[in-house]
Amino acid sequence: MPRAKQRTPELRDRVLQVAVATLADEGIAGFTARRVAQQAETSTPAVYELFGDKAGLVREVFFEGFRLLRRRFDRVQISDDPRADLVRVIRVFRAFVRENPVLAEVMFSRPFADFDPGPAELTAGSAVREFIVARVRRAIDAGILRGDETDIAHALVALAQGLAAQEAAGWLGTSRASVDRRWSLAIDAVLDGLHPASTARARR
Repeated sequence: MPRAKQRTPELRDRVLQVAVATLADEGIAGFTARRVAQQAETSTPAVYELFGDKAGLVREVFFEGFRLLRRRFDRVQISDDPRADLVRVIRVFRAFVRENPVLAEVMFSRPFADFDPGPAELTAGSAVREFIVARVRRAIDAGILRGDETDIAHALVALAQGLAAQEAAGWLGTSRASVDRRWSLAIDAVLDGLHPASTARARR
């Protein structure tokens, strides 16, 4: 099949999707502009023209990761139990990281030496954070949690990232039951500790 030559939006979208798939299949070490171009049936110069350089391609993969995560969050149903809804969001985050470990590494770590997230990249996750903040706000309004919604959201995301990293490395347990139990233990400990009754006792 002849390689696509036109630098069209359609080609850009295809290259980006192939880049995400290549990252998942071949990992950080196997991720090169040349390999992505081959997989997308285009040329390396076309990839560079579309994305500037390898760092530009990684940057777009970074953004795409947050778009994919937000789409998953948007599918989460809202119930009449704000705490259960918040736990459900954390579980969706866990599933995303488990299913996309290398993409999550690009999103939450800095595995590429030639890609250093700047201000624009650091705000890429704002839609994700705002979604979690809104869920935390519901729990606060319902009297289930007490504190600043942004602080709590950051703490929960950091907790989920740490647990996901431990799970991916095999340090959280040797069976699904033990891993699930430790996730629940950590999440419940944080949410229980932020309950108004708990925070009131802590101030005495």
